[in-house]
Amino acid sequence: MCRKPDARSRGRASERRRDVAAFVSMKSDRTAHQDQLRLKRRIFFVSAAMMMMGLGLHSLVATTVDPRLVLVQVAWSVGFVLLGVGVGSGRMPPWASGSASGLMCLTAITALVHYTGGPASPYFVTIIAAPLILSMFTPDSWLPTLVCVGAMVGSVALLNVLAGIPPHTFLPQLVFFGLIGSFGLYGGRTYRRLREAEKVAQEERLSALEQLAESERLRRRAERERAEVERLALVGQLASGVAHEVNNPLAFVKSNLNYLEQELLDRGKPPEPPELRELLDETRQGVLRIQQIVADLRRFSREGNGNEEHGSPLDAMEEARRLASVRLRSLGEVELDAPPSLPAVRLDQRHLVQVLLNLLLNAADAVEAAVPPRPARIVLRARRTAGGVRLEVDDNGTGIPLEVLPRLFEPFFTTKPPGKGTGLGLALCHEYVVRAGGTLTAENRPEGGARFILLLNEEPAAASTAEHS
Repeated sequence: MCRKPDARSRGRASERRRDVAAFVSMKSDRTAHQDQLRLKRRIFFVSAAMMMMGLGLHSLVATTVDPRLVLVQVAWSVGFVLLGVGVGSGRMPPWASGSASGLMCLTAITALVHYTGGPASPYFVTIIAAPLILSMFTPDSWLPTLVCVGAMVGSVALLNVLAGIPPHTFLPQLVFFGLIGSFGLYGGRTYRRLREAEKVAQEERLSALEQLAESERLRRRAERERAEVERLALVGQLASGVAHEVNNPLAFVKSNLNYLEQELLDRGKPPEPPELRELLDETRQGVLRIQQIVADLRRFSREGNGNEEHGSPLDAMEEARRLASVRLRSLGEVELDAPPSLPAVRLDQRHLVQVLLNLLLNAADAVEAAVPPRPARIVLRARRTAGGVRLEVDDNGTGIPLEVLPRLFEPFFTTKPPGKGTGLGLALCHEYVVRAGGTLTAENRPEGGARFILLLNEEPAAASTAEHS
């Protein structure tokens, strides 16, 4: 026997899901952190290689090479390699590597400028570019850029002092260079805000997608529950008729068995063979009738698996007529008018039966409410059309009021008295049919009564099979 999970089991399952989600998130964060470290290490290694390439090109172009400049560039390259190793191994945090690289760059640039003419050196402008370049490589942290700006101002002051320039002369230059360095700080701050805003927007998008997926799941669940409620409501409408239909065959089964019992006890011998065969045939028919009613109701009321993609119009018409006969009883019969062979259609069997049964029960209600009373004449007709099947349900009731026709398939709209209808039957039928690519319409017959027209597309597999045959 299957048991529904209790609250404790659901709680444990929810905790397991949260633990799994936390583990996956932690693993994802760890992977992203490792990717960032590898990227920073590669940047340092590439910078060291470019520095050595620049030294080689300078040696080829220049007529004389100052050994001090070569030593500075080699030390600069080795420093980048050491920083790359430290960052890649995880021993040096990214913010520390950024600050160290900024100080190292400014120290090397200061030495190069000092050895090539001080403030008059052609490389002097490189000092002011160092904080801006560093802010592009470390936009996620403001500390390296701030350290680099401070070191840049100090380097400019040191170079001017070593060159013998009075402080009141280079002080405006320091202010101007500091202002330009602050652009790097502002740019890094703007970039961080943009990244944070992008991260928040991404989280909000993910949250919205999760909420959308959850709402879609709840919508489908509500739709399934609504369909089940409507189907069970139809079964409820058939309940009284089922009792009548089952009691009739049970009555003559019981009567036949009593007759056999009296014949055996009073006369001491069974009836004549023809009479006995007739009794057995009637009894068998009654039992088969009861069995058919129970089987139809069980098949119609049970929850489907949703795996069917097509339906058989003839089988659905027969099943819907048998179920509707339980409701019609003395009102009349449902007349079938269909050719012996119809193709499968693109509407699953359960929904096709439910649509036809709902239309037949509505027809029965319309005839029953007609004044003056009249015998029911309900026709369930089917014809093959180009690319599909046309099914019609005709009745000889009072028809559909013109003001009701436009709203006939709206959810919860009903003209029946309270307790007689849910207002969902025709809306669900229309939804099933439209979802399968068909149409469901209603009109009044010229001779009186209503007609519902159901157009369904032919199942592609059935169409290809018919072509090959």
